[in-house]
Amino acid sequence: MINTILVLCLGNICRSPMAEGLFKQALPEKKIFSAGITAMVGHPADPFTIEILQQRGIDISEHRGQGLVSWMVSQADLIMTMDIAQKQYVEQKYPSAKGKVFRLGEYANSDIADPYRKDKAAFEQSYTLINAGVEEWVKRLHKIEQPVRPVKKAAHE
Repeated sequence: MINTILVLCLGNICRSPMAEGLFKQALPEKKIFSAGITAMVGHPADPFTIEILQQRGIDISEHRGQGLVSWMVSQADLIMTMDIAQKQYVEQKYPSAKGKVFRLGEYANSDIADPYRKDKAAFEQSYTLINAGVEEWVKRLHKIEQPVRPVKKAAHE
């Protein structure tokens, strides 16, 4: 059972807060949190990130960047990264994470570019990919967490 999801990016002010907000909306029963590999600790989410999510009814105005630390890796059942380099970094730095680290765009075979210091269009493009990734992972999580129905035995058994 996957109860805790950690979402990673670099600064923890653009992409991972976006994904965290979307996962929290889609999976309110799960513990979702985010961090950055080279985090801008204490910084609020980028204004474009806040605006894009607010337009979709998600408030992340209280978000503050935090750095990735070992307890987060051990506590998470599933770790989402934005690109293959981040996935490799986590698996190398935290060998115990192997098998539970995936790219958010894994099923579309895509990395999600960092929109930091770019225009709003870059943030919208990141949002589109992040949203598609979250939707795909939520679908897959619901599938694997469906209760298994016992097979009915024939009357003659």
